[in-house]
Amino acid sequence: MVKLELANESRLTSAARRVARQILENGPASVAELCEQLNLTPTAVRRPLELLESEGVLEAHERAPFGPTKPHGRGRPAKVYSLTTRGREAFDQSYDDVAIAAIKFIESLGGEDAVANFAKTRAEEFRARLDEAVPADLDTRAKVAEIARALSDQGYAAAVAETGELGVQLCQHHCPIAHVATEFSEFCEAETQALSDALEVHVTRLATIGAGDGVCTTHIPLHEVTDKTNDKQPVLN
Repeated sequence: MVKLELANESRLTSAARRVARQILENGPASVAELCEQLNLTPTAVRRPLELLESEGVLEAHERAPFGPTKPHGRGRPAKVYSLTTRGREAFDQSYDDVAIAAIKFIESLGGEDAVANFAKTRAEEFRARLDEAVPADLDTRAKVAEIARALSDQGYAAAVAETGELGVQLCQHHCPIAHVATEFSEFCEAETQALSDALEVHVTRLATIGAGDGVCTTHIPLHEVTDKTNDKQPVLN
């Protein structure tokens, strides 16, 4: 598994780093969820959260930025904490300014088509890794679970969010090429197509880190919609 460590030096404590890494690897969470995941008391979680917020690593929301809204009891819903752009950038990235400069050089030589072809080539390699990791005889739900595990091994910190009987959401909380994807959306588009090809269903990318969203979220249908527009109609004499 790709090791995720905070790259920048700051006044963050070891507890704060642990909380930040937990959110990076498992997605946005409330205080109660973090307590359960890390086996810590609410006080032990709130102090790191306050520090991470003050450093601009985390931000609080009224609800998670992806997936269905969870029901809650009386009173105000618990805050959900997620990484900010600065927070994600605090973790090691696989690509940097050199990669962006190289792709811009490719663009200067061959134009947008050259960048799209490069993104497609990388997506084909991405697809090959998924095919190798996911048995072909699984149903779609099981394939998505295996893909999430495979992506996490590649540094994407992926998870699956249930949205009902019709589909699931594949949520990638970290993007190893976030800086590149911000500059060149072709990489997100090619990766989405690779996921669709690997699952053999049409998937829909709902949000991307490259576009400034908190998480890359892809909706994956569990059942293909039947097109009834071509059904035979009775012939009127």
